[in-house]
Parts: sequence; C-alpha cells; structure tokens
Amino acid sequence: MKIIKRKRFRYVLFFLCLPILAFIFPSWTPRIRDESRALLPNSVSTLEQIELGGIKQSVLIRGNDQRNPILLFLHGGPGYSQIAYARQYQRDLEKDFIVVNWDQRGSGKSYHWNLTVEDLQIDNLVEDTLDLTKYLEHKFNQPKIFIVGHSWGSMLATLTVQQFPEHFYAYIGIGQVADAPFGEHLSYQFVLDEARKRNNAEAVKELESIGPPPYKDYSKVTRLEQKWITDFGGAERKSHTQKELLKGILFAPEYTWADGIRMAFGSWLSKNAILPQIQYSNFFKTVPALSVPVYLCMGRYDYITPSEDAYNYYKKLSAPDKQFIWFEESAHFPHFEEMDKFHTLMIAIKEKALVASH
Repeated sequence: MKIIKRKRFRYVLFFLCLPILAFIFPSWTPRIRDESRALLPNSVSTLEQIELGGIKQSVLIRGNDQRNPILLFLHGGPGYSQIAYARQYQRDLEKDFIVVNWDQRGSGKSYHWNLTVEDLQIDNLVEDTLDLTKYLEHKFNQPKIFIVGHSWGSMLATLTVQQFPEHFYAYIGIGQVADAPFGEHLSYQFVLDEARKRNNAEAVKELESIGPPPYKDYSKVTRLEQKWITDFGGAERKSHTQKELLKGILFAPEYTWADGIRMAFGSWLSKNAILPQIQYSNFFKTVPALSVPVYLCMGRYDYITPSEDAYNYYKKLSAPDKQFIWFEESAHFPHFEEMDKFHTLMIAIKEKALVASH
C-alpha cells in the first residue's frame, strides 16, 4: 500500500513541476539567418501554441521566405512527435517551403494531463488536421498546402486528404500504412526469419513466444517485435531518431525538460488510445481513391511499415497522378536517412503542383 502511495506522490510531483520547469526554461526556436549571420527579412520562425478542436497544441513553423508554399508534416508513433529534433533534418526544405511540424493532440508539447482515450479518437485528429490546415492557409494567405504523413501520420494524412481534398496540392506518404494486418504479418515474418538467420536465440525465443499476429495486447506485443526489427536494421540505417529525440529534449530550444515529461506520458496515452483503432485498418477497402496527386516514399529496408504493403496499395490506388519512390539506402525514415534525395523530390513535387494550379 505504501509503495502505491509513493508512486502516486511521484506522479503528482511530476505534474506540479511541469509549469515550474516550463517557466524557468521557456521553449523557443532560433531565427533564420543567411551565411553572414544576418536575419532573413521575410523569414518565419515561430513556436506557437494554437487551439485545435478546443485543445491547445504546439506547432513549429519555419521557412526562409513566407511566400513559399506550406509543407505540413504529420509525425508517426502514435505519439512520436518530432519538434524536438526535426529542424536539423529540414534546413534545406526551409529554403523552399514554410515547414510546419505539429505535436498532435496527446503528443509531446500537446499532451495535457486531463486528456482521455475518447479525446484521441481518430475523427478528432482528422478535424485537428483540417483546423491546422485552415489556420496555415489563412496565416500565410495561401489557397492550399502540401501534406506529408509518416507512419501513423500517413494514416492520419490519408484520411484527411480523402475527406478534404480541396485543401491540398498533393499528399506525400512516408512509411505508408495500407493493410495494417498484412503489414503486421510481413513485419513479424521478416524479424523471425532474420533472428533465425543470425542464430539469435534470445530473439527467436521471444518472437516465437508471442507468435504471429493478430494480437490481443497489440501495443505491448508490437513494442517487443519492433525492438528486434530495430536491432536487425528494419527501422533505421542512416539516421538515429531516438538518440536525436533524447538530445532534443535535453538541449534543443524548442523543448524543455517539462516537455520531455509530457512526451513520455503522451506517448503512452497515444499508443494505448490509437493503436487499437488502427489495428485492422485496410485502405484497400476504405480509401481506394484519392483526388489529389499522391507520392509514396518508401525505404527499401522498411519493416516497421513494410514497403511491399505500400507498393501493393500504390498499384491499386486511384489518383489523378501518383508516383512510388524507392529510397534504396533507407528503412523507415527515408526523409531523414536520405535528406538530399527527399529535398530534391519535394522541389519537383512543388514545381509540378504549382504549374498545374495555374
């Protein structure tokens, strides 16, 4: 009984400390400067808290020129927010776009202690995405934006574009989820085969103990599976986002230590709220068509969201224009693992879309 009371006391103490830590170490984002360190006069660099769906949420907006088109990133996870570390991967993109990173409701800086599973229903997140899109269009006086969804974010972006296509020049899917049960089967088969190939007895034992999907305790079991996928190179090959995230929480100006505590709680809540909702998703059936151009960017070695699943979806998907782009040196984070290639691709997508819109 005393142990339980001590744990509760620690949780209460954490939450009491949050506003104190945030006050002592307020978050901010650096201004954008040219090579001579002079401020770029028409640049934008803001870390804002805006209300979406009645909940205050944090948005990082950066770009060399406010006249450039808007590029909105929807992070994965669920709960794997990227404001703390994404800026280092997106400096070149900031030259050609207004780059927007958003901590979704319940994630990172947008976590609030009173949020519940009901608050994190997917329909609410779709509405938040639309509200943010409208906010950005109004703020920068632009008719449409480009939207990028990564992993879980690819599901959120796909559903938003399906319902509100008039707001988007194009959709860019990274680590695209399509048929979630089939993708989970591919992930499990890859990691078990790899464990056997490597004679990794510990991995084989753990993976055989959970067996192939479907799973009752989806979030717990997939964490174990993804641990081995990461060890076997199916998550990242040329980036280290977990290390960068930790460094960002400790040292990046956009995050405070209090935000790091929020992120820990938010990641737990987001996974437990959202994963059960998407466990059996199948876009082959529910999203057979999108009415904007679609670009799917997949790492050749991605086994978090296996590329075979995404490619099968690409072949079936109906869209006014579509392209499947292989990133041959990447796994689940091709936009960070092959930054130059992703930047070049985004410039081409931007030019094509803007020409078509005139």
